[in-house]
Amino acid sequence: MIKIRFKNVSIAILLIALLTGSCTEDIIQEEPRGVFTPEFFQTELGVQGGLTFLYERLRDVYGFAYFLNLGETGTDEYCAAQSANNNFFDLDLAGQGNLRPESGFSIGRPWGASWPAINTASGIIENAEAVGLDESLIAEAQFFRAFYYFLLVQTYGGVPLDLGSGELAFNQSAVRTSVRNTVPEVYTRAIIPDLIAAVDNLPDNPRLTGTVTKNVARLYLAKAYLTYGWWLENPNGIPTYPDTPRTDPDGNGPSYYFQQAYNLAVNGIENPGPYRLLDYFYDVHVGSNDRHEEMMLYSDRTETSAIYNGGPLTGFGGTDGTNTAVWMVTSNYTTISVDGVAAVQREAAQSYGRPWTRMAPTIGVFTQTFTNKDIDSRYDGTFVTSYRGNWDKGGDETPTITAANGLEIEPGDAVVSFLDEYDPSVSYVNGGNIGGGEISGRSDYVINLNEINRRFYPGLWKLGTYRTDNQGGLGEPNVGNTRPFPIAKYSEFYLVAAEAAVKGASGSYTARDLVNVIRARAGMWRFDNGEQQERIEDNSAAMVNATPAVIDIDYILAERSREFFGEGYRWYDLVRTQKWNEYASSYEIGGNDASDHNPTVTTRTIEPYHYLRPIPQTQFDRMDATEAEKAAYQNPGY
Repeated sequence: MIKIRFKNVSIAILLIALLTGSCTEDIIQEEPRGVFTPEFFQTELGVQGGLTFLYERLRDVYGFAYFLNLGETGTDEYCAAQSANNNFFDLDLAGQGNLRPESGFSIGRPWGASWPAINTASGIIENAEAVGLDESLIAEAQFFRAFYYFLLVQTYGGVPLDLGSGELAFNQSAVRTSVRNTVPEVYTRAIIPDLIAAVDNLPDNPRLTGTVTKNVARLYLAKAYLTYGWWLENPNGIPTYPDTPRTDPDGNGPSYYFQQAYNLAVNGIENPGPYRLLDYFYDVHVGSNDRHEEMMLYSDRTETSAIYNGGPLTGFGGTDGTNTAVWMVTSNYTTISVDGVAAVQREAAQSYGRPWTRMAPTIGVFTQTFTNKDIDSRYDGTFVTSYRGNWDKGGDETPTITAANGLEIEPGDAVVSFLDEYDPSVSYVNGGNIGGGEISGRSDYVINLNEINRRFYPGLWKLGTYRTDNQGGLGEPNVGNTRPFPIAKYSEFYLVAAEAAVKGASGSYTARDLVNVIRARAGMWRFDNGEQQERIEDNSAAMVNATPAVIDIDYILAERSREFFGEGYRWYDLVRTQKWNEYASSYEIGGNDASDHNPTVTTRTIEPYHYLRPIPQTQFDRMDATEAEKAAYQNPGY
């Protein structure tokens, strides 16, 4: 049993969404509603409303700034930046914070967001037959119950299957006690059976734009098999909790689950349904192309409705459901002053947005992960590598300003650029507001990527702001991003199958075959983001030829980072494969001043118990239990 924070002994929902099939657009329609009562679930309208809540609930996790922090800070991808506070220091594990159950907004987000969704899904499943709900709609609820249990078990270890009314039953009462199930119980009694049912009964094509399908369920079942296989194998002896033998109740070993993951992922590749790999990595992330065929699941937003967006559209700030993740990884480019002009101003555009400077990419990202920057388009399609003048959009009519080397630049020209390749001739001449250097003949200030600091670094273009209502000005850069936040992409099928193959699974495709599909696409260019100009090149053969003959787990993890960098995957990837300490026990970056181009090595202390996050303190605040019982409920080490 578990205490879930409900109102009026029912499911508390600030925004309830009602599914309709009669709308003029084939999308999920949302309507505010104060509360779900148990009786409401016993109507077709109530069950369908509960389904829409499950989609709406995604906004409380994916795009939430501190969930990105949870999945990225402390890994080889991101560290604490110049404006970080304890929400970020705690997760960076570098001595400035202390990871604990009270650790800010990040630790408790998966826990708090998942239980209402799980209970709602159980309510739908229990009442579906009585109201004559179609089997495919029941499968949507089964998918989401498994989806959230999978998120929980990866984050915290074993979690409760009984919320107060019996295992996987809809709970209608306020319960203040809780018992955690083991990891194998959660996988074999909840996640895997629900996902198998979802694969069997979901349609090939989405019922409405953005709803789940058979192939979405295949991807998550493959990921669950893969993750459970690693858990059973436990190559580095990482402890689990609740403590239990690393054995499967059905008697299957890790190799069985790796093979199942491979089979499901290959099945998804060979039966794509409405999904496909886009021709260019750039098109996967350019804001004008959102909700495309490669995007299988996303938490949706919009610039046309504050209700459907989950947050305000104008002004300043946002709410819990607002997509503010990219703010955390955006350095404060707005301090760039050139020739007395605020050259680069906040703009509601993909390379800009609101800068919070909480998380900075480590130097290793640019020197070890993204090495083939000239032919691999994923570096260019991931980062902001040039900040360009937009003072005209802010109302300053100055036609040109004097920049590096005394040369003139116009609006749209690069003001500061990060160099793809190290240039020892860079002379850092600019002080605190840019920290940039000069190279003879260039009008833009430049910074070597192996000399970045916590204050000024490449932003995350792929998740950047995109709006269509700027009307030639700076637009609305101070409210949350109105773009959908990516959760699952078709490209992941290839890397899941490749990882399973590395772990011994066999079939029609080798790990190298599968990885090379992704790498070949990465070699295709149609636009150079850094130079802001068309670039038609096919480097796919060079990318394939550069792939090692033998693929190991380290190469898979490198490809996953190149493909999904900064999207919240990394901590989960490193924990699954038990590579976290090996990859992230130290990192290199400069200090907090823009002019600091002398990076130092920071050491992290990553203990085995850190491979599970602490159960948040809010859970214990709501439990009726002795101190000893609470201590036994908490993950060891916290």
